[in-house]
Amino acid sequence: MSEHLIAFILGIVEGLTEYLPVSSTGHLILVGSLLGFTGPKASTFEVIIQLGSMLAILVLYFKRFLSLLNFSTIGKPVKKLDIVHIILGVIPAAVVGLILHDFIKSQLFSPKVVVVSLVAGGILMIYAEKKHRPFTTNTVDELSYKQAFIIGLFQCLAVIPGFSRAGSTISGGLLARADHKTSAEFSFLVALPIMVGATGLDFIKSLHFLHSSDIPMFSIGFITAFVVAMLVAVAFLKVLSKIGLSVFAYYRFALAVLFTVFVIL
Repeated sequence: MSEHLIAFILGIVEGLTEYLPVSSTGHLILVGSLLGFTGPKASTFEVIIQLGSMLAILVLYFKRFLSLLNFSTIGKPVKKLDIVHIILGVIPAAVVGLILHDFIKSQLFSPKVVVVSLVAGGILMIYAEKKHRPFTTNTVDELSYKQAFIIGLFQCLAVIPGFSRAGSTISGGLLARADHKTSAEFSFLVALPIMVGATGLDFIKSLHFLHSSDIPMFSIGFITAFVVAMLVAVAFLKVLSKIGLSVFAYYRFALAVLFTVFVIL
């Protein structure tokens, strides 16, 4: 199979899974293994296509991110998402990720960890879906600082490969009494700073693996991930409140079985 086709396939996989609660890491490892695309070049490629998914959220929420630069509403009773919400949602995972970055990359990026995380994350999602109390928050502008911080704490789970950032944060949002769409939208917003930091660090460490001959392949993956991620994020927000998290949890369980069969055994 040509590298260009591999790039296209993996770009689709990244775009489809980055903002869904199904673990993009797990999918990329599984599909990469099936395609025979592994090693340092594959790891660098994954960093590049994640940048494509990040750009999609930046484009979709560009006005929202610009509005965060307005500091006049901070601490005031007016209901408006502000930069403090984002900081509270980002700091816990940023601190954990920064402290444990090397350990995570060297010790936790293994198929067995991914399988356990897929199952554990699925159980958390089912629990959040079944146990959440009546919602008190129906838009991101109604989120309190406390809710933002709770979601941020749950985002810490996403540093474990296979757990899923979206699955962790949306579950945290539901348990903090924010509805499905609000939890998902805030998940997108707090994912961007975390991904910029983590992916930027990985990108710097991967620079020596980049060669000019890889530009066409990496460009195909980047553009594909960008387009697909944008379409998926919009569609996900429309259907999540109707289908809930449980269906994604059961999918994760099935993926864990496939992962065990095709990657571990």
